Amino acid sequence: MKEWFTLDRYDVFVMVVSYPAVFLANYLILESSYFRDITVFVPVTLGSTVLYVLFAWGDDAWMKYMRYRYREHNQLIQRLVYCLVAYVALMVVLVCSIFWLYDLLRIPGYQFDADKFRLVLFIGFICNIVSVGISEAIYSYRKWQESVAREYELKQLHMQQQLDVLKQQVNPHFLFNSLNSLISLIGENPQQAEVYAEELSSVYRYVLRANEQNLTDLDTELDFIRSYYHLLKTRHGNGLDLVVSVEERFGRYQLPPLTLQLLVENAVKHNIVLPDQPLRIKIGTDGQAHLSVCNSLQKKSVRVLSNGVGLTNIMAKYQMLGYPVPTIREADGQFVVTLPLIAGTK
Repeated sequence: MKEWFTLDRYDVFVMVVSYPAVFLANYLILESSYFRDITVFVPVTLGSTVLYVLFAWGDDAWMKYMRYRYREHNQLIQRLVYCLVAYVALMVVLVCSIFWLYDLLRIPGYQFDADKFRLVLFIGFICNIVSVGISEAIYSYRKWQESVAREYELKQLHMQQQLDVLKQQVNPHFLFNSLNSLISLIGENPQQAEVYAEELSSVYRYVLRANEQNLTDLDTELDFIRSYYHLLKTRHGNGLDLVVSVEERFGRYQLPPLTLQLLVENAVKHNIVLPDQPLRIKIGTDGQAHLSVCNSLQKKSVRVLSNGVGLTNIMAKYQMLGYPVPTIREADGQFVVTLPLIAGTK
């Protein structure tokens, strides 16, 4: 709430643009005596300026509240109408206050005139339209700038995440294990070796395309994670178990690409994966469009080298996209990451 009453340079600019109307209104009310008599000009100008600043400050606070209350793009007209109604109401109070004070203080040259009163109200109404228009234009431009900056940061994050994941997949250890598994399968089961090679190809293809979009369908991400899991399963055998329990209606919901890969890879990296102590990973949804990825906690006794970018990247992506960030918790021997799914289609 405090920020609603804080003026920045753009707010001051809008107030300055409308300020000449104060001089014009005073001149229309007091006529030539306003500029001719210094004893009238100084106190009248100071007094009306103080009133103008107070009411303009109130207008600005109301507009900021309206931007908070009606922040969606499709609520623009609603926001502008409410702003203009409040502006006009405050302007009427301001003009009535000025006329009342001039009469109360018996300002030289003042005489109530209904025509002048209506004319000053009309000028105030025009100023309000101009002020609302300029404020909204500046606000929209700043939002556009923020959006462009966020888009750039998101692309950079996409590229960094893609690079990090690709490094994980092309490092000698991963390649050695993958090729070793493939060579063993060629001799033992050529048909299974062919499937393994196809899944390996799918993994690399998806990783290379990951930074082309901010969001991907859950179905698409699950297809990828099944290919990735196939590679892990071939290597770890009964030491790894993945269960996917996702409601079909959430298939077209979206999330940042490679999110599931980072979480599964993180689980395998930091936990013991052995046939007699299998690592169990479960991916599921709830009725509130939340996707949870949980794994049994069986941390390795030796310290695992990690730069910690996986979970950080996921959090940063959700923040830059403007969505609620995932939650992370450990409970009942489980490590659980809960992700909000985003409604919509590609």
